[in-house]
Amino acid sequence: MSDEINNDRRRFLGAAAMSLAAAPFGMMASGNAQPSSGSSAAGAAPAPAKTGAAADDSSIRPFHVNFPDADLADLRRRVSATKWPERELVTDATQGVQLATTQKLAQYWAANYDWRKVEARLNALPQFITTIDGLDIHFIHVRSKHANALPVIVTHGWPGSIIEQLKIIAPLTDPTAYYGGKAEDAFDVVIPSLPGYGFSGKPTATGWDPQRIARAWIVLMKRLGYKRYVAQGGDWGNCVTELMALKAPPELLGMHTNMAATVPADIDKAAFSGAPAPANLSADEGRAYDQLVFFYRHGLGYAGEMANRPETLYGIADSPVGLAAWILDHDAASYALIARVFDGQPEGLTRDDILENITLYWLTNTAVSSARLYWEYKGGFFDVRNVTIPVAVSAFPDEIYQAPRSWAEKAYPKLIYYNRLPKGGHFAAWEQPEFFTTELRASFKSLR
Repeated sequence: MSDEINNDRRRFLGAAAMSLAAAPFGMMASGNAQPSSGSSAAGAAPAPAKTGAAADDSSIRPFHVNFPDADLADLRRRVSATKWPERELVTDATQGVQLATTQKLAQYWAANYDWRKVEARLNALPQFITTIDGLDIHFIHVRSKHANALPVIVTHGWPGSIIEQLKIIAPLTDPTAYYGGKAEDAFDVVIPSLPGYGFSGKPTATGWDPQRIARAWIVLMKRLGYKRYVAQGGDWGNCVTELMALKAPPELLGMHTNMAATVPADIDKAAFSGAPAPANLSADEGRAYDQLVFFYRHGLGYAGEMANRPETLYGIADSPVGLAAWILDHDAASYALIARVFDGQPEGLTRDDILENITLYWLTNTAVSSARLYWEYKGGFFDVRNVTIPVAVSAFPDEIYQAPRSWAEKAYPKLIYYNRLPKGGHFAAWEQPEFFTTELRASFKSLR
């Protein structure tokens, strides 16, 4: 096999590797943009109501969440009726998401979990729909009560959603009430749902790749009237945020990432091949190298399928437990944490946290539509993109790889902030909201 073919395959698998508004805070979302009922036994998909908006309509419409009781009853019925396989043949997770963990999740989901609690939390926030490039985009938009708040657009990834960011909204917008913040630390917060995810519309034609999403986010921030703002992302969110940065809209002051794209090309090639670590690596670089080797060897299965054949995944659209297991199998560290949670150990996530996110995928029937983003994207996730605007990096230890400072300094010539955190993984805002909040405050302090 030629080096060129090997490189193309490596880049493809690198791409597959990652899951890889108008009103002040007090405004409540109205009930005229509810999702239709549809995640029922008939299998129809709920979608955001368009309220008759044309493709070029720049209006911003309030959005309210209210799934029918029948959808929730159908979910519980399907969970309870799961046809279980036999137990894995090993005593660890090397064969995948373990039966005992999945059954504990299913038991709690069917008997104890209450979706209405998170639905009420969502409806207590200002949510909106606006049409950009012919597609409905859902977003949360919370303005701070403090003067001169810095606007930030925060983008989730897969298998995440807006649920990941709910814990950081209040600390970012009301800093004097959380984590020792000051009024001058305040942010206005915009959290959109990616196309094909959550309450955003599902693309009906190909072409909604991260480049197009980045353009849409720039339009969104202009539509909200912001003349200066910053951007944040991890997973797909980092990809979209870096692509926004490459477009360099004058309003975008800088960006923050919790999953930086910093891996030198020669290091990435060696890690993908499983070669021993180069002898000249520092301790931090060596640890990052080992993490990359592990991920390339053991963590690419789900991503390869979604990048190649997303429509084949009918099972996760039809079985809630199948969907849950698919989502849990994102990365080894996150799965280990989730398994501990369902064993009753206290962690940064709770059972309800985990099921809120999975249930959102189920009720919106976005298991397959979200997977198509992998098919759309043809680039790499860890490759250096030559971003030239100011960049801040928070390196969490249990991320797919913890970006070393040395790599970040080379990847981002305007690195304005770097910090290695003592705890946290891929879903940093969700799992460690205090660390995440204080990191954003520190990251953008020089840009205010």
